[in-house]
Amino acid sequence: MLSDRLVLLGTKGGPAIRAGGPNPTSHLLVMDGRPFVIDCGLGVTRGLVEAGLELRDLRTVLITHLHSDHVLELGPLIHTAWTAGLSHEVEVWGPVGSAAYWDGFCASMAFDMGLRVADEGRPPLGEMVRVREFSEGPLALDGVKASALRVAHPPVTECFALRLEVPGWSIVFGADTAYFPPLAAFATGADLLVHEAMLMAGVDALCARVGNAERLKAHLLASHTPLEDAIRIVQEAGVGQLVLNHLVPCDLPGYGRDVWEAAAGAAWPGGPVLVGYDGLTLERAA
Repeated sequence: MLSDRLVLLGTKGGPAIRAGGPNPTSHLLVMDGRPFVIDCGLGVTRGLVEAGLELRDLRTVLITHLHSDHVLELGPLIHTAWTAGLSHEVEVWGPVGSAAYWDGFCASMAFDMGLRVADEGRPPLGEMVRVREFSEGPLALDGVKASALRVAHPPVTECFALRLEVPGWSIVFGADTAYFPPLAAFATGADLLVHEAMLMAGVDALCARVGNAERLKAHLLASHTPLEDAIRIVQEAGVGQLVLNHLVPCDLPGYGRDVWEAAAGAAWPGGPVLVGYDGLTLERAA
């Protein structure tokens, strides 16, 4: 049985990948021995394998919203698990539009999937995946108490923070969001809050590098959370540990983990703040 833990598989904000840098957003959460995958950015499949998950044991995936850096590798993950011996149903929980994504992926892979059924004797993959589109409120996940909160991530309206808990352990994923005070109440008393963060000093440098600077900067300022505001949320919520992820920027010169850790320490001296990185593993306390 897998040990209970949270593994950050991808911690970069945004869809681009750069040499030596982190992958976009994805997580492995194991609660009472059951694995949950939270978001599926590029790199999630290899990250899960390296974290010790047998892909054929994949059972439940949750998608916070349909931006590509959170959903691009959902189809490839499930398909790869299928080729690795997956033989049971997989539940995919995601916002409205998730079923269309899955149907489109199956259509794009119809040749390969049909051939593997006929030639290798595999069960039809399209029949093994149950997509359950959700909105704000409780989620009927097997084995854990779960709920979703709609957060502020314009222009995306179907974007949700997630809270998963079992007796003695609770984790909140803030998703992509601007500073959103109701998230503090949603996360109150949780053991861990995984929350995005943005270093304001790096926004102009990032926008200059990727182009379309004016429009991109407007999006970042309207839709994402400065580091200091992420800390405000956790202080108001009384959460045991803040884990920063979806870091913007984190793969540009001058904005490595040392810079992030210094900024977090200055914003909350001595506070329970961890700067996330790919492969960071947090074991459930005994």
